[in-house]
This record gives sequence, C-alpha cells and structure tokens, in this order.
Amino acid sequence: MNEYFKSIILQRTGASSLFEKEVIQELWSGYGKIIRVGLENTSVESVIVKHVQLPIDKNHPRGWNTDIGHQRKVKSYKVETTWYDTYSKNSAARLPQCLALEKQNDEVLIVLEDLDEAGYPLRKNTIIWEEIVECLAWLAKFHASYLGKVPNGLWESGTYWHLGTRPQELAVLEDQSLRAAAAAIDEKLNTCEYKTFVHGDAKLANFCCAKDGQVAGVDFQYVGGGCGMKDVAYFIGSCLNEKECERLEAQILDTYFEHLQNEMKERNEALEREWRSLYRVAWADFHRFLKGWSPGHWKINSYSERITSEVINNL
Repeated sequence: MNEYFKSIILQRTGASSLFEKEVIQELWSGYGKIIRVGLENTSVESVIVKHVQLPIDKNHPRGWNTDIGHQRKVKSYKVETTWYDTYSKNSAARLPQCLALEKQNDEVLIVLEDLDEAGYPLRKNTIIWEEIVECLAWLAKFHASYLGKVPNGLWESGTYWHLGTRPQELAVLEDQSLRAAAAAIDEKLNTCEYKTFVHGDAKLANFCCAKDGQVAGVDFQYVGGGCGMKDVAYFIGSCLNEKECERLEAQILDTYFEHLQNEMKERNEALEREWRSLYRVAWADFHRFLKGWSPGHWKINSYSERITSEVINNL
C-alpha cells in the first residue's frame, strides 16, 4: 500500500501508526487484496482495508480472461465506492460503516469498520435453519430499505451473473432450450413491477455472524436494481443441498416474506404475489449462468434442472 493511502487511513481513524495484521483474502483474478490493518493510539483496534489494484496480467481462475470480464470488474469497484458513498447509510440491515474512500490512478482504497471487532467474528461454512432465518431477515431488511429506489451509479440490473454482462457464458451454453429462453427469463425479472436494490452476491460467505445469531452483510460490488428474489434464490443455493432446497422451499419463502412485510411501512400483498412467482425464475436465471460458466459446478443439480424446465415451459 502506498504512503498516500496509509496517510488517509491514519487521518480518518486518528491513529498514530498502522501495521498489516493479516491478508483476509486476495480479490478475484488478482485485482487486489482485503487486509486487516491494526491501529495504534486510537479507540479502534483495527479496520478492514479493501485495496484494489488493476492487474497487468489478467488471471481468471476459470480461464475467462477477456476484456468483458475486466470491464465488469472495474465497474464493480466503481459501484462499490458509489454504494458506500451514497447509499449504504440508508440500510436497515447491518453492514460495515465506511470510514474512507480514496482513488489514485488505477488504485482504489475502501476503509471499513472491522466487523470482527464490532461483534460479528464468525464465518459459517454450513448453516442450520435458525441461521438461515437470520440471513433471510437480513435480506428482507435490506430489500425493504431500498424499495422503489433508483440505482443511479450502481448496476442498473444487480448481481454479477445477469445476462447483459454474460454474453460469452451464454454463447457456450450447451443447453439449447435454456439458451433460447435466457432473454425471456432475464426480461421477466427485469420488468417486474416492484423493484428494490439487490445485494448481488448474497452467498453464505458474505455474511458475518455474531455469537447471538445476528448477521451483517459484506461485499457490495454487484449491488443494483432488481427483484429481491435474485438474492434469496442465490443465497439458498449457496448453503443448502438440492434435497433441502426442495423440502424447505415453501418455508424459506414464508419466512422471508414474513420479515419483509414486517419491515415495510404497510403490507404489500401485490409485491409478495409478484415476487413469490419470480423465485423460481430467479433460480433458473442463475442456473443459466452457471451452466455456461462452469458446466461441472456442484450447484448444478436435478432440483435446478426441474425448476428451470418448469420456468421455460411457463414462459
């Protein structure tokens, strides 16, 4: 990290000095790092620093080294800075406070509250029903916070897999009926009457958990407009096997909508009807991306295939 960025962190936190505690993770395809930075002589022991550096050599883990992918990632970091600068303070759902945003040449610095220190130190690889409920409640709070808002400066259509940014994955998709239906599935989601902001990457790994079960969300590179079912379907697919996805489907939707209705100023039965009807459409949309991007992925299963066939037949 350059000296200018270090000075920004010291200035915004009031610390006398800083040191790198650990690299939490490398950013996808070598676009930088997320670092826990220790602070001295200030009230906060540490902060999380997302340091984006655009790579000279693009090295995608699955071989998608293209300018389309590069531009998508570049935009995603612009979206994330806009999110923290303009929109994040309006979220009723818990997320890290942004302490500083800075850009210099091709580098971006985002300084965030350390959620570990704030009481959310747990990360889950597997999840029980009570923890699923907490994550669904978080999504409901998040979606209720931005109902009807216009995503200026964010992705017009949130999520990293939406069709408009994935022409290459569509071109290599071998499932002909799904390829033919892809545009209609995308349109059905994009033309829904009730829209909100979706997190866009609401997988289990992007939830930080407290010991009392509460959760906080992180990683807002793909936040943008759309139907809340995109987040719900994607989240469920990230943490349950196909049998559980099928067995718990009605319970998942009932739980989410109970929380969503409670978060809204007044009940909206029309929204619930529309979004319930789009849950499987959102699932089929992600399935379309996955089958083109990584045909052998573990998330491709018989439940997803059945749902997608049903959606295509009902278009």
